[in-house]
Amino acid sequence: MRTLSGGHIVVEVLEKEGVEKAFCVPGESYLGVIDGLYEHPTIDLISTRHEGGASFMAEAYAKASGKVGVCMATRGPGATNLSIGLHTAMQDSTPLVALIGQVERPFKGKEAFQEVDFAAYFSHLCKWAVEIDSAERIPEILHRAFYIARSGRPGPVVVSLPHDMLEDVVEYKEGVVLDYSIPEVSDETVEKVLEKLARAKQPIIIAGGGVIAANAEGELAGFAEKMKVPVASAFRRFNVIPNDHPNYAGWLGFGLDKSLVDFIQGADLVLAVGTRFSQITTQDYTLLNDKTELIQVDISSDSIGKAYSAALGVVSDAKKFLQKCLKLTGPVQDENREQAVQSCHEAYLASSTPPAPSETTEFAEMNAVMADIVAEVPENSILTSDAGNFYGWLAKYFRFTNEKRYVGPTSGAMGYGLPAAIGAKAAQPDHTVISFSGDGGFMMTMVELETAVRANLPVIAIVVNNNMYGTIRAHQEKHFPSRVMATPLTNPDFAAVAKQFGCEGETVTKNEEFLPAFKRALQSDRPFVIEIRTNPEILSAAQAAK
Repeated sequence: MRTLSGGHIVVEVLEKEGVEKAFCVPGESYLGVIDGLYEHPTIDLISTRHEGGASFMAEAYAKASGKVGVCMATRGPGATNLSIGLHTAMQDSTPLVALIGQVERPFKGKEAFQEVDFAAYFSHLCKWAVEIDSAERIPEILHRAFYIARSGRPGPVVVSLPHDMLEDVVEYKEGVVLDYSIPEVSDETVEKVLEKLARAKQPIIIAGGGVIAANAEGELAGFAEKMKVPVASAFRRFNVIPNDHPNYAGWLGFGLDKSLVDFIQGADLVLAVGTRFSQITTQDYTLLNDKTELIQVDISSDSIGKAYSAALGVVSDAKKFLQKCLKLTGPVQDENREQAVQSCHEAYLASSTPPAPSETTEFAEMNAVMADIVAEVPENSILTSDAGNFYGWLAKYFRFTNEKRYVGPTSGAMGYGLPAAIGAKAAQPDHTVISFSGDGGFMMTMVELETAVRANLPVIAIVVNNNMYGTIRAHQEKHFPSRVMATPLTNPDFAAVAKQFGCEGETVTKNEEFLPAFKRALQSDRPFVIEIRTNPEILSAAQAAK
């Protein structure tokens, strides 16, 4: 038996769980863990400039790598700063473990320095929040934390580590990495689904993150082809099948094609696979009507029937469900359904083609910018984004495929784009990684440019600058016309600031300036910021398309 400090035992568990990257802002309350990571041969600890950035990086790292993301923070303010990324992980079903320092055990309950009851604070933000009071129990509880994070519907787990517990020296009894079984549907249930789907006149599949998490994109495409059914992707889940696939009908979310909504509302059967039917996906829960029969397939029974009553609920991993469907069915021959698939895809292609730019050159136009991005983004790319009206252009005009993937927050978190790109680049260093942000969101986490430089993670950050909180301005003008306040912004020269951080930076003010700048960014071996100055009167992709 070895004797180790609690902090070093934590690191032993991380190594056993296969952790390769972790993101943190260092703090005195968990220095015992950081000491355990000193010159660790397999775990790279990336120190960030803000805990929100650390949690965003860990969340995007998990999405891009398929592994459990890990972030760390000190007690009190540090821990609460992690909340935004943990909430994102919860709503996005992303496996993540957050290690948080805590006040010394004898001081608990005395409102000690930076004391917070983390189990209570994080209980509704995470799958599980736990405090480890005994160093002997670290292997048991921390291995369980990783198990909970990745099993069932994945999500974040918070583990609170009292400062003095991490310094206790005890005998290290090696724990076990918990394996878990993946729920699989029965043949009988699949046959029920197939029978209902075969009888349907106007069926559609709505697919979400469960398909992506299960790596079931190929099975979904094959099943949709076989059954002659169009596929719509849930909010910010573009990669459920390649967007150039003939069965892809488009995406659900802000600014979607109205013809897709009409088709779904006219459907007699909806097969939902791996989607929790978020408020945005369902257009404020108006997408389905009482006449539509719903079959909902989800890895978690808690998600079934939460937003809409399901005629048939199927608890299963998406990949196992689709594999069994492919095995038990033959191809459907139905000309009407073939025509519906073709019409849906043609409507998507028409709506996702950027219109020609106007003659004006006073500002750079996002329609022209997106046309250049679509043409030049290389295969093997990952695109990330914040929330904001600028995102509408990316959602509408970029066609994601197996080799061009999207990482974004269904929680709509501002400030996500840049740190998410850094996390994704850490996970996939050989991929081109591009973040999209508005000026408002970018300023929230811009300090992480220094992290990208120091960690040698050359991401491309595109900043769409209209000097305002554009989404809120649009709502403000709609609901409170001629009463604008709080939404105007002033900004620095983002390209100049980028250079001060050690990045490269360029400013684009005209359509013809973007493509050369973008090509230079693609060739750069340093983080690269491209500021695009746009017309503040054009607040959305829908407005620009008119």
